[in-house]
Amino acid sequence: MGDLITTAIEAHGGLDRYNQYSSATVHFRLGGSLWRLKGQEGILSHAAVRLDLDRQHASHYPFTAADLRTSFTAERVAVETVSGKVKAERPNPRASFPSDVTASWDDLHVAYFAGYAMWNYLTSPFTFSSSGFTAVELSPITEEGETWRRLQVTFPDHIATHCREQVFHFGPDGLLRRHDYTPEVINAGPAAHYPTEYKEFDGIMVPTRRRVYRVAEDGSVLRDTELVAIDVESVLFI
Repeated sequence: MGDLITTAIEAHGGLDRYNQYSSATVHFRLGGSLWRLKGQEGILSHAAVRLDLDRQHASHYPFTAADLRTSFTAERVAVETVSGKVKAERPNPRASFPSDVTASWDDLHVAYFAGYAMWNYLTSPFTFSSSGFTAVELSPITEEGETWRRLQVTFPDHIATHCREQVFHFGPDGLLRRHDYTPEVINAGPAAHYPTEYKEFDGIMVPTRRRVYRVAEDGSVLRDTELVAIDVESVLFI
């Protein structure tokens, strides 16, 4: 287990380099069928997110207006002006999500979901070495003509994420090829997330193309519809 975590972290840039940085700013384009389902089509279609790397905090901007941004932590989510004036906020945001998969989301739902998702995507696999994370290596699988080693990671309770147990698949080069989880706040079953087209930003390897698909009951990946599509334009680590 420790060997695979070490291999993955080194392939993505190494813990020493990652720990030199305290934040990352990502410019991206966002799409996929999820946003239409939730009545939020076009939201964050071309935006940026600033992430703190030493704590779980994220801020997307612009958000619904040029002078607005989000502020996300596991315990609270808010929409605020660029000067910091709070326009709307919600404590314990995870408890507010509707159980009906077809129910629309409000802006604070989007801010919470996008905040925790982007934070987790950009900090993995480096966070796996942090206190509270546990992991076990599963048997490898063959996909896309490669053998992928698999790591089942259990996230600590204080980290907002899709679900507590998630499976990460790493290629022969140690880079993440596939990420399996069940996005509980959507309540639509398991998903398979494929990160590709890696580029180096400030010494860190980041996939610039991410596609998320639903997984059928038989375990097959339903690639006919992209649930979420993320295209990264730039990343700046500071």
